[in-house]
Amino acid sequence: MFRPRARLSAFIVTLLLIEFLDELTFGASEAAWPLIRTDLGLTYAQIGVLMSAPRLFGNLVELPLGILADVWRRRILILGGGLVFALALVLTSLSAGFVALLLAFLLLYPASGAFVSLSQAALMDSDPARHEPNMARWTFAGSVGVVAGPLVLSLAVAVGLGWRALYAGFAALAVLLVIRASRFAFPNSATAQGHEARSGKRSASAVPHDAGKPHTFRDGVRSALQAIRRRDVLRWLVLLEASDLMLDVLYSFLALYFVDEVGISADRAGLAVAVWTTVGLIGDFLVIPLLERVPGLVYLRFSAALVLVIYPAFLLIPLLGVKLVLLGLLGLLNAGWYAILRARLYSAMPGQSGASLAVNNISGLVGGLIPLALGLIAERAGLGVTLWLLLAGPLALLIGLPRPPRSNSPDPISPSPQRGEGARGRG
Repeated sequence: MFRPRARLSAFIVTLLLIEFLDELTFGASEAAWPLIRTDLGLTYAQIGVLMSAPRLFGNLVELPLGILADVWRRRILILGGGLVFALALVLTSLSAGFVALLLAFLLLYPASGAFVSLSQAALMDSDPARHEPNMARWTFAGSVGVVAGPLVLSLAVAVGLGWRALYAGFAALAVLLVIRASRFAFPNSATAQGHEARSGKRSASAVPHDAGKPHTFRDGVRSALQAIRRRDVLRWLVLLEASDLMLDVLYSFLALYFVDEVGISADRAGLAVAVWTTVGLIGDFLVIPLLERVPGLVYLRFSAALVLVIYPAFLLIPLLGVKLVLLGLLGLLNAGWYAILRARLYSAMPGQSGASLAVNNISGLVGGLIPLALGLIAERAGLGVTLWLLLAGPLALLIGLPRPPRSNSPDPISPSPQRGEGARGRG
């Protein structure tokens, strides 16, 4: 059972619903590519552009948005991003060809950054002493959306609605969430004092004012550049990218591995993907109460050590049934990796949740080259050999994670109790 403190407020539920809708849209979109390709007559090259260009553009736009969210009216950015998000979904549903769909996606990805990513920052600011449990809830909400997306698409096709009507429906849900979110103030360090009280809105966060926090965009840029050079911030950025080797990177190559290396059909390879996503969803749920009782760093170190043993067994054992069992164990053990590491990055930058998004986007631009590098290696050495390189993920966690602090020493990366945030940041 959760402790009474873990009960979710209406504000937190709204933020989790925003993440759910975003991942629901993503999950349905990934499954809808065959339908969209047939309807619009797209080539593989055009699909590749549609997958990569909007993401790169979104990362670039989110850089200034994250910094601006710390020094300006975050509420306007989030609500405005939600309305543009809905508009982009409508334009997607109306797209008549490649160019129209590309323009819609170029609008959708930055809008998601404003609507969804800044909502994540607001969630972190809602209780700075509980970054890890709240990030675990955020990750679980997204996992539910990813799993539900293809199911919702299948239902829409079965009743004759199709992918266009589904996107229009997602747009309507986005508008409803914007209306619900407009009830809250979304204060940040620059606007929390005075402005929200005068507006009559309910404050969703109790972030204390700190004179050292940035108050102008230039200050925010300078502060973010200073932060990305700090050793503790770099630690969490590197570990986030390393952990992704056993998360999205492995997921991207999973179906290809089972077809090309294990030698099963594409339909049966879908079973492996289903095992991964379903068990991952269960793991994301279980890690929420786990982090109420176990420090996040302890769990990370333990699970990474187990992955270092199970993943080689997964690659070496030829039996399909055993591979699926081991794959399920991997999906269970890496649950919470992103949530804990992302929460630690927020904790390393107190009062700069928006800037935390910005520096994470910078590292994401570099991390985005990893799948390309692995693809080039696989082209020469084969996918089976290439996937052994993913062991660098759990190995980096074991080497790079800070040692647990002594019982009489404060956690060096947790918010200081003297700031009025308590000692819950240790996990």
